Amino acid sequence: MTVQPKTVTAEELLNLPDDGTRRELVRGELREMAPAGSEHGYVAGEIFGELRNHVKANGLGRTYTAETGFKISSDPDTVRAPDAAFVGQARLERMGEVSGYWPGVPDLVVEVVSPNDRSSEVLDKALDWLEAGCRMVLVAHPERRAVTVYRSREDIRVLTADAGDVVDGADVVPGWRLSLAEIFAQG
Repeated sequence: MTVQPKTVTAEELLNLPDDGTRRELVRGELREMAPAGSEHGYVAGEIFGELRNHVKANGLGRTYTAETGFKISSDPDTVRAPDAAFVGQARLERMGEVSGYWPGVPDLVVEVVSPNDRSSEVLDKALDWLEAGCRMVLVAHPERRAVTVYRSREDIRVLTADAGDVVDGADVVPGWRLSLAEIFAQG
């Protein structure tokens, strides 16, 4: 006899005791996330810092760190927590004050690949964000010194620090440009 795992809701996830474990909820399944390594944390911090500074200086909206959950689907619920995120000012104003998980996706999501991440899981996560309506997903690969930019299933670009590439926020984060050579520089 096969035992079906218990489906967890976003509300149940939100009410779990804080034991220091990071979790995401994927189609009702609770998934624990291992703590990030130092290179992951450094790259995520650098990207977040550049994004936050630009957004704040230009009054474009709000940026969010990895602890922030976004409820991107219901029945069964999915709550994802990207390494960094941006929500534009117009959407913030439409949504008003939010308690609990943000109901929907950010405009921009940043995910940083850790050495123990499986490629299929990273791709699934990027596609989940896009399918839920995210306008741009950046997946940073520290070991490769590269960023994969997803705008849709058909619009995917790989940029590298070694080629001198720069991420352009385009219509999602106007005026934001992210030099990969600077982000992946050590020290």
